[in-house]
Amino acid sequence: MNNELPFIKDMFNSIAPRYDLLNRLLSLRQDVYWRKMLVKAINIIGKKRVLDVACGTGDVMLEMIKQSDKETLIAGLDFSSRMLDLAKKKLAVHQKRKLQLVAADAFNLPFKQNSFEAITIAFGIRNIKNRLKVLKVFHDGLTVNGVLAILELTTPRSKFFLNIYLLYFQKILPLIGKLFAGHQRAYQYLPESVINFPDSTEFREILISAGFKKIKMKRLTFGIATLYTGFKHE
Repeated sequence: MNNELPFIKDMFNSIAPRYDLLNRLLSLRQDVYWRKMLVKAINIIGKKRVLDVACGTGDVMLEMIKQSDKETLIAGLDFSSRMLDLAKKKLAVHQKRKLQLVAADAFNLPFKQNSFEAITIAFGIRNIKNRLKVLKVFHDGLTVNGVLAILELTTPRSKFFLNIYLLYFQKILPLIGKLFAGHQRAYQYLPESVINFPDSTEFREILISAGFKKIKMKRLTFGIATLYTGFKHE
């Protein structure tokens, strides 16, 4: 796990019970829209096997269920046991669907190479130090012509929105996190990780270095989140 930031696993285990509430509250429910766009980007209809990395409490998997047909196997992977416990409860009502939850980290996918037609990761790539290495793992996990979709929080380009964003993120958000989750450090880390994330040009180059082609980028909600897609070709 030396490629992960060392306190991340403990942090997510700690905030798991309030994670969904805080996501809705802190994003003004925009996170629901963002996940819809993430799943839409992989064109899930007709795909046989898809994987959501850093699946958390299962919200991306639930959106995948909505957008896919019953033959699609939807796998979710996370290294936080408490997050997976919550995901299991939320997915329990979909017993007729082909679902799989796995406890593992992103660097050690417990699947054969070329297993998935699509891999997604939402709000997780910034928590990984060696992004090039993990993106190569994702590339290996995809079938030829498979698609990777990454949803990540980013900083707005507009100076006006950026100033408001930074005020909210750096001053108000940690206080809300402390009040609702009892974990102020987690919500101090969040703005730090977003601000320090590579800009779109730099991250695109990392995707290219990992072997991805036809890379596209879409800014969502004034640039507060960005959706990246890339394909694996022969």
